[in-house]
Amino acid sequence: MIAAIKHNSKTHKIDLSEPLDISIPLRGGDDNINAWYLEAPKITPHKEGDFVGKVIEGASTNFNDIWFNPHSHVTHTECLGHITKEFHSINTNLERYFFMAEVITVAPEKLGDDFVISDKQLKYALGNKKRDAVVIRTIPNLGGKRQAKYSNTNPPYFLKEAMDYLVSKEVEHLLVDLPSVDKEKDGGALMAHKAFWGLDGNPRLQATITEFIYVDNSIVDGSYFLNLQVAPFENDASPSRPVLYKIIQQ
Repeated sequence: MIAAIKHNSKTHKIDLSEPLDISIPLRGGDDNINAWYLEAPKITPHKEGDFVGKVIEGASTNFNDIWFNPHSHVTHTECLGHITKEFHSINTNLERYFFMAEVITVAPEKLGDDFVISDKQLKYALGNKKRDAVVIRTIPNLGGKRQAKYSNTNPPYFLKEAMDYLVSKEVEHLLVDLPSVDKEKDGGALMAHKAFWGLDGNPRLQATITEFIYVDNSIVDGSYFLNLQVAPFENDASPSRPVLYKIIQQ
């Protein structure tokens, strides 16, 4: 199925029959991705008295309880409510769902004991392109990312200058294959989050950060249309399913 999307007064055609899903699904148990020092998520049949919500155990339906944290256990999209005293909901702030996106691959640079993503790397990858969204795949990019345990591993993170650059490019949606855009243990500074959301006095209510994506190596760098699907949770963050579509005609 071919769809036409108008963006910045220009019509683009995409093939809806070939979605490229870059989300990591939630699974109950230790095989699930994990960060921020939490135990594994749980998906278990609801139990109440003699009732067990599982057809194989005599129930008429499968009726599961699910315990998880979106920031720790699944691809999720967050808004500035993640770091503000005031409540802001991703379900309210994200009002559009299709965006022109650029997929780029970055090898984080060594900085002291850390690996970081710098403004210099982003400038090289993006050049003069203007995009609503930027999707960043870091290398190495092994399949094990989908079950990685990130707690106490000091994963790569973004320098503040990198976020300042994205804001200057008017990028509103950043998608990364990391547990956070900030350093795991930074004493609560959260410089990258604050810079991207403009908490220095120019808050960007519509801007989002999506973490824990996985961009398969078969997806080449370049321009795509992004469908950013977010579960309707009234919360600072929600499980999400970002899907890319190749542009077949511009």
